[in-house]
Amino acid sequence: MNDHATHSTTDPTDPTAASPPKHFLQIDDLSGDELAELFSTAAELKVAHRAGKDHAVLPNRSLAMLFEKPSTRTRVSFEAGMTQLGGHAVYLGPDTTHLDHGEPVADTARALSRYVDAVMARVFDHDALESMAAHATVPVVNGLSDAAHPCQTLADLFTVYERFGGFEDVEVAWVGDGNNVGQSFAVGAAMAGIDLTMATPEGYGPNDGVLARADACGRAPDVVHDPEKAVEGADVVYTDVWVSMGEDDVREEKLGDFEGFQVNDDLLAAAPKADVMHCLPAHRGEEITGDVLESDRAVVWEQAENRMHTQKALLVHLLGED
Repeated sequence: MNDHATHSTTDPTDPTAASPPKHFLQIDDLSGDELAELFSTAAELKVAHRAGKDHAVLPNRSLAMLFEKPSTRTRVSFEAGMTQLGGHAVYLGPDTTHLDHGEPVADTARALSRYVDAVMARVFDHDALESMAAHATVPVVNGLSDAAHPCQTLADLFTVYERFGGFEDVEVAWVGDGNNVGQSFAVGAAMAGIDLTMATPEGYGPNDGVLARADACGRAPDVVHDPEKAVEGADVVYTDVWVSMGEDDVREEKLGDFEGFQVNDDLLAAAPKADVMHCLPAHRGEEITGDVLESDRAVVWEQAENRMHTQKALLVHLLGED
């Protein structure tokens, strides 16, 4: 765990400016070595937290948390985590900033960079994050966008790491929608060397760009349309909601398209020893049954807790000294 560095509001257009800040918009913004180091830090921080040991390694640092979409886990894990690191988080919810009243993202990014040491943004449009990162002089973290959820992937991979003591020979089956969570996980799994199979209905798989990135990071997942084939012999079965926030207009269509993709006892018979993961919130009775979610096989609460520990490690990585 590194000590904090001095915050800078250097103008990126100044030719004498320091190097640009490190951003975290996609999981592969980290290198493989950085990912391994981050998990090592997360493990230290988790031990310290559970032991009640002080680990305020980012004193007097501030994080702006910008939310276009509501959240339970993202807000609380970042806010509590920043407090534990000795810093402070500022919540900026929907309709509480001038972004909701026409201010350009670039102007918000420039202003926030003068006040805080990092910005976490949970947005609808990934392009807004790209614009914010282009104009901010502090690190920008993707708390969720329509294209990616890399902070969730950090927690997912760390959970697998803890459960299996690493990633070697671990087989994971993703069952359901190849959405933003699934796309980030596909790339993250390739970086970690996880053998991933994704079972999605026709037309709902990860896009070609994501598959190409995964292939460049290690190996792209196998994409199939038979959930039982994907799950057979898996060590982990992972699912997410079929109908994401803002998709209410296609809800009935998607529920029909995903028939047969529910993670239930019948499906899990093909993987009798598999852990079950879900990024939450879960729609019991849709993508997963309540019985499975409440069973001893589910590691979803450890997965949820690990959001905080891995995000704390990420903040240390982004704000600590080299």
